Amino acid sequence: MSRGAGVAESSDDRSASSEEKDCPSRNLDTSKDSKSGDDSSSESSLESESDNEEPKPEKTNGELRESSTEEASNQVEEWEGKELPTDHFNSEFNEIQSHCEHCNAENKHNELVTPRLLSRGQFLLKVDTEGTYQCTETGLIFEVNRKVDIKYCVLSWSKYADLVVKPWVVGGPLFDVKCDPTCLTSIHFPHSLCLGHCDANMMFKVLHVKSTGALLEYTVDHSATHVKWHVSSLSPVGPVIQSEETVFHHGAVILYKAIDHNPSLSFRVYIATNNESFIKDISKSVKHSSKKFMKIDKPPVCQKLLQNGKKYRLISEPEAEITPEEIEFVDGSLLKLKSYSEVYLEQPAEFKLLLVEMDSEEIVWKAKLRECDWVQHDQNPNVSKSGTSGNRRRKMSSSLPDEVVYDKRMKQIDTSDGVKTKTLLTDTQLINLAEKLGKEWVKIAIANLKLKISDIDAILEKKEDVTINKFRMLKKWQEKEQSNATAQNLWNCLKNVNSVEVQDVLKGFLQET
Repeated sequence: MSRGAGVAESSDDRSASSEEKDCPSRNLDTSKDSKSGDDSSSESSLESESDNEEPKPEKTNGELRESSTEEASNQVEEWEGKELPTDHFNSEFNEIQSHCEHCNAENKHNELVTPRLLSRGQFLLKVDTEGTYQCTETGLIFEVNRKVDIKYCVLSWSKYADLVVKPWVVGGPLFDVKCDPTCLTSIHFPHSLCLGHCDANMMFKVLHVKSTGALLEYTVDHSATHVKWHVSSLSPVGPVIQSEETVFHHGAVILYKAIDHNPSLSFRVYIATNNESFIKDISKSVKHSSKKFMKIDKPPVCQKLLQNGKKYRLISEPEAEITPEEIEFVDGSLLKLKSYSEVYLEQPAEFKLLLVEMDSEEIVWKAKLRECDWVQHDQNPNVSKSGTSGNRRRKMSSSLPDEVVYDKRMKQIDTSDGVKTKTLLTDTQLINLAEKLGKEWVKIAIANLKLKISDIDAILEKKEDVTINKFRMLKKWQEKEQSNATAQNLWNCLKNVNSVEVQDVLKGFLQET
């Protein structure tokens, strides 16, 4: 890590002019905070993230005010009782890896850990000893000094937009972390910037939203991928930056397809910073739309850095109706409404999408969309039924731990009369699973699914995309099993596969039956 301009000042008698520069509004205080048990205990329950609505922080005389400890405590209990969202680990929360050579050059020696998923986007990480641990789902790095349970979630910057005042801008995701603050020494927040061009002239701080208002606190250090902050107390906090030069963002292109009964194709194309708060906002916006959409899983990372104010053009091959075609990129993290382009094709067909930088005509991102990418999952007649029964089960089991609820579901699904296990898997489910299978998919096909090597050779001869190969492998198993190609049977075959993502997808299949 290279020590940057955001390092905390050691002197206690900084000049008034310096403080004014670092405090761009009366709601922002850059004074350093001491580690206080009383402060952190009340703030650790400051906020919850709801799928339907985020509670807006109250303001009194220009300052944020947190809700009562009792209300927040009740909300935490409600989170823990909710059932696990089945599509979570294979949706927007998967950390999108950057292709930037500068940002990937750094050696990482942290222990990678996968958290347990609670309801409403909450993660729970249990560590047994002192050390430095990196979350595989969010990129957060925790330095702990003893055994501790850490609960955390990604928040939206848009609800705190009035607290981020120029010249400060968003530098990465906003998080709410809850645990005993005396056990947590430092947090390294992932940022979405490339520092290969302007590291020397960039200042990092963290915006810390507390019961008394919002503070700009000094960082300890920063690297090509993270911003390190010493924990003072716990409440919503995320990195912000100030730069004298152009800021370069790692970008991502997120695709959604409208689900309807028309033969035409309609897509939403979002261009975002590689920032989980931004990406989560997009997902929530789509979810609350009057139309139904499915996410199209294509490599999202832009191959060229994005710049605010630079213009880009979205191109389709063959030609499609694109509105708007030209996009002036802005980091929309603070905006409640996220902009997108609509791509419309009157007749369904395979096509390519390209994002091109208009100045240089260089391709920033591209993808080929095939029919198997948009197989409509609403063709499964059990979707609506499973949603209704899921709500009923959630009410019945709201007071039970997640593990107990899941065990009960497994017993309900594995009935002796076989009624609940005869729902056949759809192509959409198989393609979702194919995307989560790793490099050992051939071994899984032979050892777990009992396919022949000749079956694999026939698939590989087509020289298609690796995900399509995995999909065809699962389809071959489905053809072999015929009426037994159920979620329960597939889970029985793959329950020993050592992959959290695969197991989460399989559990989701079981919950849909």
